[in-house]
Amino acid sequence: MRPEQHRQGDGVAKSGARLKVGFVLSRSFTLSAFALFVDTLRLASDQQDRSGRVLADWQVIGSTRHLITSSCGVQVAPTSDFVDPLKFDYIVVVGGLLTVAEPVDQQTITFLKQADAKKVPLIGVCTGSFILAEAGLMKRHDSCVSWLHYKEFRERFPDLSVRSDRLFNLDRQRGSCAGGSSSADMAALLVRKYISRDAERNALEVLQIEKARTPADIQPRRPLYDDYGDARVKAAMITMEQFVDGSMPIEKLAAMVGLSRRQLERIFIEKTGMSPAKAYNRVRMERAKSILVQSKAPLIEIALDVGFENASQFTRTFKRTFGQTPSQHRAAASRAH
Repeated sequence: MRPEQHRQGDGVAKSGARLKVGFVLSRSFTLSAFALFVDTLRLASDQQDRSGRVLADWQVIGSTRHLITSSCGVQVAPTSDFVDPLKFDYIVVVGGLLTVAEPVDQQTITFLKQADAKKVPLIGVCTGSFILAEAGLMKRHDSCVSWLHYKEFRERFPDLSVRSDRLFNLDRQRGSCAGGSSSADMAALLVRKYISRDAERNALEVLQIEKARTPADIQPRRPLYDDYGDARVKAAMITMEQFVDGSMPIEKLAAMVGLSRRQLERIFIEKTGMSPAKAYNRVRMERAKSILVQSKAPLIEIALDVGFENASQFTRTFKRTFGQTPSQHRAAASRAH
């Protein structure tokens, strides 16, 4: 039975009905992402931190019962073999280090495909979305990944939709999240949706989390756009950063944050004092400045990376933005070090 079939009233599950989650842990999985997700379920499932599996249940499932080593070295043992995927309301794939050549075995991939065929929702946590994408299970779905992994996801899966401006995403039969503390946020959403708000509140209070963040919340970091408080401006500038070659049209950028071009122009002028086009140019120049200092790449290569057709055009724009040419900036940075 799917969770939506046993919801009652305000979302409190009927007696005896439980939210059932199966966890698939990859080799070198991220322990914190797994622990925060499963502990949110544990604390929501019972009252007063008794750890009873009253309103939720979970299993770590695998092709063997061998210990699985996390990226920090702590090992976790599967508690169940692969069973009928329909025994679970969600199957959560917890990823980890991207340097691992085969994060899961072929039996696991087969099991995930069986779950997809039976329409059991799949969730990729941390880099778990890479595993789902590699298995061909993220087609026609958005993937939410950490900004640290955005570029690699695009390189590996150029035909798939990916974003790194949000903490997590639920897209029909798929979920994905950036990992870390956002694992608790995603688990809290499931708890609220399929158990109750009281259960969610109980879990978060014990975890010392003030409140759950939503899929609309922005991933925390300290880039150029952090000086601006408007979430739409931040989301737009994150996207600019992801398409630093200048290939994202302003109209499409506006649509991605739910605005018309005119609305986006007005908000940018109000919040940043510059147009989206000027802000986009600034993002590209900031990236170029960073590359100049951190590498010995020739100017033409940097120019092409940030969307210019030739080095002279890039040099003129750089000087107009920072008051010195790229060569002057690189020389000054070299002397400073």
